[in-house]
Amino acid sequence: MKKPLISMTLVAILSILSGCKEEKPVDIVQTVDWYKANKVKRLEVLAKCKDNPGEMANTPNCVNARSAANAITHSARGIIDVKPLTADEINKR
Repeated sequence: MKKPLISMTLVAILSILSGCKEEKPVDIVQTVDWYKANKVKRLEVLAKCKDNPGEMANTPNCVNARSAANAITHSARGIIDVKPLTADEINKR
């Protein structure tokens, strides 16, 4: 007799507590290429990330927006990606 009463009480408590959870809106994660193409959104996300770095800095959208901004800055300066030399390539010279 006690088992059904305990389990019903537990179910009732869990049902009540599940309604107390605050749901955060789910952000759609955009790619680096998307942020490169959408300057306005990139700047908005970067501003939000800068305003709240403790919570936002390592979110996928902040990382992708920052990577897009860095890529645009580097390409504007004429910086190109250089392949690292391997030991075999050095010995050939």
